[in-house]
Amino acid sequence: MNSRRLVDPDLLPIIDSIPTLTFSQELLPAIRAGGLPLQAPADGVSQIEHFRRSVAGPPGAPQVEIAVYRPLSAAASLPGIFHMHGGGFVTGSTAAMEPIHRSLAQDAQCCVVSVEYRLAPETRFPGAIEDCYTAYAWLHDNAKELQIDAARVGVMGESAGGGLAAALALLVRDRGKYPIAFQHLIYPMLDDRTCVARQPHPFAGEYIWTPLSNHFGWSSLLGMAPGSANVSPYAAPARAVDLSGLPPTFISTGALDLFVEEDMEYARRLMRSGVPVELHVYPGGFHGFDFLSTCTLSATARRDSLSALRRFLGS
Repeated sequence: MNSRRLVDPDLLPIIDSIPTLTFSQELLPAIRAGGLPLQAPADGVSQIEHFRRSVAGPPGAPQVEIAVYRPLSAAASLPGIFHMHGGGFVTGSTAAMEPIHRSLAQDAQCCVVSVEYRLAPETRFPGAIEDCYTAYAWLHDNAKELQIDAARVGVMGESAGGGLAAALALLVRDRGKYPIAFQHLIYPMLDDRTCVARQPHPFAGEYIWTPLSNHFGWSSLLGMAPGSANVSPYAAPARAVDLSGLPPTFISTGALDLFVEEDMEYARRLMRSGVPVELHVYPGGFHGFDFLSTCTLSATARRDSLSALRRFLGS
């Protein structure tokens, strides 16, 4: 596989400067320590209030850390984004996302609440999604204190965070206790069966997040081989039989992203279930291209994402 000729020319310096690592148990500590070189705008971040809370975790589990960002000059009641970071289920943190969360709160004029869910392989499914549900419940139970309009709160995430956001939307729908206004999914990691596809995409997944890394991420989360029988849809949302009753959805991905086909298929199934869907596929984009560069294609993807969020939020 060599998809270099298909990469947007402005993105070529990224793949030349950032090595594509194969995630493994041996490399995981170094990968976690290194983080990702995210390109986040910093305008207006000084006007954002930021605080952290520790809330009671799921039964038998430790407390869940939550980060909250809110514009200082905002109106009394704001819409909200409940955010889950990416990292293949095995890495990432709310702290690493702070510049992006600050900019998002400012640009979308909303309250951003981000959850520090437990990572695999130390914590297998359903630990992470139950942490997310616990934090989402806390947001709604404390909406008045947070000055959030509970009717205008949706879920958002990138990569594994997008998968968790989609899984959380299913879980919130099925438990029926809290409203959910939208799901905003950026190249979401939705389907463990991509790891065992009989005819894998011949050009997707060469850069940043590869098939081998994907297998490691899913194996770490599930504690069994990807593609096994009876994988829960709250782990792999593409496994859900019924997608009806989910909120309006935004999905974006790069044409060279390993997840492009599972994301397009999820969008198709949502549409056939009567869910309003906005789908963007960016030619020449690989996994993380919007976060890793300030080039025109990346700026376009971020602009489209923010525009959709503002419509969802009514901001």
